[in-house]
Amino acid sequence: MSRTTMPFNLLSLAVAMGLAAPLAQAQQLPQAEQARQQSASELDAITVTARRRSESINDVPVAVSAFGEEQLKDLQANDVSGLQGAVPNLNIVQGRGSANSVNVFIRGIGQPDALQTFDPGVGMYVDDVYYSRINGALFSLFDIQQVEVLRGPQGTLYGKNSTGGAIKLTTRNPLDYQGGAVELTAGSHGRREGRFYVSGQLGETVAASLAGAKIDNDGYVHDGGGSGRFNDDDTVALRGKLAFQPTDTFRATLSVDTTRQDAALTMGRPMADLRQTDLALGVVVLKPGESGDWDRRAETSFEAGKGQSLRHSGASLSMEWDISPQWLFKSISAYRKLETDSFIDIDASEYELGDVLVALDQNQRSQEFQLQYDNGSNLQATFGAYYMRENVPSYQEAYADDLFALAGGRLSFLRTIDDDLTTTSVAAFAHMNWEFVPTWTLAAGVRWTRDRKQYDRTTSTFWGAPFQALNETVAFNADAEWTAVTPSLSLQKAFSEQVMGYLSANRGFKSGGFNGRANTVYDTEHAQFDPEYVWTWEAGLKARSADGRLQGRAAAFVSDYKDFQARVSQDVGTFPVLNAAALDIKGVEFEGVAQLGETTTLSGQLGWMDASYERFDDFRLDPSYPGFDPNVNHDHVPFSPDWTARIALQHGIPLSNGGMLGFGGDVAYRGKTWLSVDNRDALSQDAYAVVGLFGVWDSPGYDWQVRAGVRNLTDKLYMTEGQEFASVGNIQTAYYGLPRNWYVSVRYNF
Repeated sequence: MSRTTMPFNLLSLAVAMGLAAPLAQAQQLPQAEQARQQSASELDAITVTARRRSESINDVPVAVSAFGEEQLKDLQANDVSGLQGAVPNLNIVQGRGSANSVNVFIRGIGQPDALQTFDPGVGMYVDDVYYSRINGALFSLFDIQQVEVLRGPQGTLYGKNSTGGAIKLTTRNPLDYQGGAVELTAGSHGRREGRFYVSGQLGETVAASLAGAKIDNDGYVHDGGGSGRFNDDDTVALRGKLAFQPTDTFRATLSVDTTRQDAALTMGRPMADLRQTDLALGVVVLKPGESGDWDRRAETSFEAGKGQSLRHSGASLSMEWDISPQWLFKSISAYRKLETDSFIDIDASEYELGDVLVALDQNQRSQEFQLQYDNGSNLQATFGAYYMRENVPSYQEAYADDLFALAGGRLSFLRTIDDDLTTTSVAAFAHMNWEFVPTWTLAAGVRWTRDRKQYDRTTSTFWGAPFQALNETVAFNADAEWTAVTPSLSLQKAFSEQVMGYLSANRGFKSGGFNGRANTVYDTEHAQFDPEYVWTWEAGLKARSADGRLQGRAAAFVSDYKDFQARVSQDVGTFPVLNAAALDIKGVEFEGVAQLGETTTLSGQLGWMDASYERFDDFRLDPSYPGFDPNVNHDHVPFSPDWTARIALQHGIPLSNGGMLGFGGDVAYRGKTWLSVDNRDALSQDAYAVVGLFGVWDSPGYDWQVRAGVRNLTDKLYMTEGQEFASVGNIQTAYYGLPRNWYVSVRYNF
């Protein structure tokens, strides 16, 4: 469905309601299940921390969506990718070929290449701690108080600059929750899950909590060459928190977490002919590209036992000290360690064209200080400093015994890579919020950032007979730093107690880096790429009806995005990174919720976006270039559908014994999406819609809950991600969303 044929009734409904997400803060246990089902004459107020202090979502001049525990359940979200469809102009899916990474784009800006030498375009935070890798960021939602999605550059207040936006996960504070819950889930594809949370006081000034999850499924892609399955999960996660409040003016929270995941391969589907270059016979098609319906079967060249493992752990200490009634000092100290060993069959076939092992051993240390001021009236300010040092050594192997042949005989090929990236980021920031006359508020901020990167890389090639003479080792090291000043400015007007409007301008910055695929001497001499910058101008309106039964938020934005870091596929084994493009991105977003009755809620989100390149300097598009490919174009920005929309209806039926029976359903729509920078036709997903339904029963007192649901009710087959390495065997691999899947869960609150 094109942007010109968007259903008129959905667009009209969005505009009429000012559509806003159905949001509510998570409640204290054991009343956790009351938030959605209880009779209410008005919608709950929503508090967010988008500007590092608690504020009503309707008072913040930022495009932000927030979800409490109940809303995440009604979205049927097991991990952060479950937010797909629930936030306008957000693309969030499992990363390509990986069981443990996430690909996030907000308003057309993200990280188009999964390699660790690229920085994320969208910042991921857990309890205000920045996670610097997309590996390990596919968070399971097992002890979450609230999730906030901030759209637009975050360059003033947040730990690390980001050009696209930020996703903040806040876990429960044991000082605020007393009690616990145990939940068991079973479902299709061998789904078996168990989650628990327990929290309590250890004394008058100390509280502790422990949360855990065991998540298993058998996988939804069958092994066409054997009896096993791919795309499965086996995850164990634990988080312990200790909160200490000896006085009314001091609070501290120590958090320790660990996650272990072991999974089989994550397999996709080859969408283009897989080709071998035979030095005597020419180009040979090893496997025709697939089309039409997929039976969710795949074959691999990897032997049994070659899968994907992750070990992710960390600790953080957050301390707050009320120096005076006006001044608050805050410290956030954190350490994280990530280890992955992932075999990835990039060509998704029984042939060895683009098979790799990627092993990371990452660690990061960060420290943030904040000094906050609030005069209790018309002036608030935040001053801060941030430091992070990250080290990412990795070892990689690339296997391609089927890429070349001689008169039908395979030529064995192995590439090994040892590299080490160290990033040191230092920043200072300040932000002020001043109501200079009644109902008019000016907010201004500025951030200075310096990022330094040191990179060492060695790659060796090992050819089999008779081409051993081609074996070589290429090595280089590099050191560079970049600085940036990123200001923000907003002006907001409270038209009444229920209506607020704002104008804002924000600048974002993502530092430069080095090409982690520099495989030739020429590549090493041109390995460095420059930073990206974006300016976003936004106008917004937030409203709440006088009777509290309607909430709505609308925003219109224009972004000027410069020096887009594009990884392209040039020749066999060469993948340059170009600061190739300038983008013009504009769009409109609506979010809203309406309380139609005592227990009936209608909600929806709608986003329209027009993302296009002002220019894309790509030498491969020159017809005189020896590797000119007429199938390459840059007419579309990847992961930037023109329309994203969702509408949801929920209804509760009070039972005579005091319990509650509830039903809900939603439809999420996404316009045509391109899954590669080069706009390969095979890696484009036409517009589609996904339907979900659920039912829930709560016992009197809300001690027990039984929930059942189905996602992707119509069993829609749709692509979510793509691997594009066309210069290597014509690899163009697509990854797909979950098929229809059902589940039943039982929960006990105490």
